Amino acid sequence: MSEEYIIKQLSIFSENKAGKLAAIAKIFLDAGISIQAFYIAEANNFGVVRAIVDKPEVAFDAFAKKNYVLKYTDVLAIKMNDVPGGLYEVVGLLGDLGINIEYSYGYRTKDYGALIAKVENPADAVEKIKKSGLELLPAADYNF
Repeated sequence: MSEEYIIKQLSIFSENKAGKLAAIAKIFLDAGISIQAFYIAEANNFGVVRAIVDKPEVAFDAFAKKNYVLKYTDVLAIKMNDVPGGLYEVVGLLGDLGINIEYSYGYRTKDYGALIAKVENPADAVEKIKKSGLELLPAADYNF
């Protein structure tokens, strides 16, 4: 089933000012949240912190209580070979499959790299990716 590979990412909107990222990190800390991956996108005077965390519902509630504007976004994690060309191997095949990547970011474990990708239709993308030979990483590895 495609749901087992769809990861809940938090998108937290914040002013782009000194100390704001520290305030966000403190909310995660106080709520006992482990950050698995994150990325900050900047747009003029605001930023969007995109975070994959172990307990997304707990994190969502913690930020909502502090009056942050936030939402869930469905993303996929695709395993990449940690070698030159590893990214091309993944994104080239996604392009060949007709899967549009709206945005992405990567991270590395000691064993492999991974691409976190926001795609247009995650459920459809999961089915195409599973047939392609690429390895999707299960949501349970991120959202506990």
